[in-house]
Amino acid sequence: MERLFIFFLIFLILPILQSCATVANPTIRKDPLIGKIINAQTGEETNFKSFIKDISAHDVIYLSEKHDNPAHHHIQHKVINALIEKGLKPTIGFEFFSMENTPDLLNFVDAGKVAHSNKIEAIIEKDLRKKLSWDTHSDQMWKFYYDLLQIAQKKHLQVAGIDLPNTLKKRITRKGINGITPIEKDLIFSTQMADKTYKDYMFSIFKKVHCGMSHGTMQSRLYDTWVARNDKMALSIKRLHKHRNGPVIIIIGGGHTAYGLGVINRVTAIDKTIQQINIDLKEIDITPSRLSEYIQPLDLEGFEKVPPADYLWFTQRVSYADPCEEFKKSLQKMKKHSENFKRNHPPK
Repeated sequence: MERLFIFFLIFLILPILQSCATVANPTIRKDPLIGKIINAQTGEETNFKSFIKDISAHDVIYLSEKHDNPAHHHIQHKVINALIEKGLKPTIGFEFFSMENTPDLLNFVDAGKVAHSNKIEAIIEKDLRKKLSWDTHSDQMWKFYYDLLQIAQKKHLQVAGIDLPNTLKKRITRKGINGITPIEKDLIFSTQMADKTYKDYMFSIFKKVHCGMSHGTMQSRLYDTWVARNDKMALSIKRLHKHRNGPVIIIIGGGHTAYGLGVINRVTAIDKTIQQINIDLKEIDITPSRLSEYIQPLDLEGFEKVPPADYLWFTQRVSYADPCEEFKKSLQKMKKHSENFKRNHPPK
């Protein structure tokens, strides 16, 4: 049963941690915060023009998303286009692609320098999607990021992947950082940032995401993967900053940037001169909440007490369903399947 539980966490629950899983629900709740841009330090609303003026003065701009929320990707388009209209030439880095994917991404951008027929454009898109191993993802999810790549192609912007390769991420999650081979370890960059308080905090997040269920070994492996990814992305951002022509825009899940932890403090550890600003594209809560609750600082021993982001841009939720209900149903099915298998295949 332990092996079944680990398998379940790796292959069925891990995507929830990455904010990709969605349960369709037509319920929509009106909320006065939707559409507002809030300076989290002051708690004051700001207008779009002032917001763009502020963020454009920074080296690295995080547009921290919930991956499957269309409104978040619409905002990303709006921000990128506004920066371009100011005469800036941003570089775009993507969590969802690895640094090793960068040549393929740049080949796609280069292809925009020549006019193609719709048929050829479709072939180019299909080829890119296959090279990036995105042909198994949903068309909707692919379109979110492909649309951003098309902006880069049209405006001749530099783009890059910033994460570890998918296979290496899965290897660390299955085996732990100490279980992979020395050759694989050579592919991993480490900031050497080890803090038990932060580790305990992330363990509590993993437990919450997994609906209160925890497994010591599995949590350790998830944490190993989490740290390896954040370190790699921080190094990638440093490299993009070095070769930038304008601000570096990072398209990334909000969990990697919340409270200035994860990726942001690792970039600072590598290079304290890089000026970073985090925009949390924030879904409203399932139940109504006050603004003060959204911008409440995290009180974590050994870390600066700061709000979750520099700015919060509030949006509608994709779903109001409880993902833990789906988790429980799926786990029950897995248990039933396991019991049936053992009953039909008794030990010899």
